[in-house]
Amino acid sequence: MPRPRSLTLDRLAAAALAVIDRDGLAALSMRTVAKELGMSPMGLYRYVSDREELEGLVVDRVLGSVDATPPTPDTPWRERIEIMVGRLRDAVAGHPEAVPLTLAHRHHAAAGLRWSETVLGILTEAGIDGRQRVVALRALHGYVTGAIQLEHLGPLAGEGTAVIAGLPEDRFPHLAETARTAGEVGPDQEFFGGLRLLLRGLDG
Repeated sequence: MPRPRSLTLDRLAAAALAVIDRDGLAALSMRTVAKELGMSPMGLYRYVSDREELEGLVVDRVLGSVDATPPTPDTPWRERIEIMVGRLRDAVAGHPEAVPLTLAHRHHAAAGLRWSETVLGILTEAGIDGRQRVVALRALHGYVTGAIQLEHLGPLAGEGTAVIAGLPEDRFPHLAETARTAGEVGPDQEFFGGLRLLLRGLDG
């Protein structure tokens, strides 16, 4: 049967991402996406062969908006890395449940590959190469992934911080005090503050 003209791979990816955003990554399946599109699961197999291919389309959609253009070279290298990491955060932060997929399919997503290439170029210009460059890129990926998930699952402004702030000070004095101070830290300050600590460590 010919493919219905109304269904494109972009629309398919949008439907899969809608399922993930609404119901979580565990809810993603050929059946749930087919239901989202109002079609039969068997009909969906005319477009993708399995869930893995579906996940790849989701990652392409999430990362597709990432601007991989190198920042102006007269900007200090740490600031250029901040710009690049900020762009990646902007693209994926709206879809925190899909973040694990960006790691699993990073080697296929063209936009993600271009982002990594630009970041590696900046690191190279800063004199970071060889094994240190490998570790640096992995650390940046790990930081973005972890920071976004932490902000989503355990935000500083969330209930968990309030509970920790109320811990008995005779047993957890530092933890309780830190949790009370956490209310003064906004999401951007938390994210970029942690990133700057990481970047300073790359000179070591």
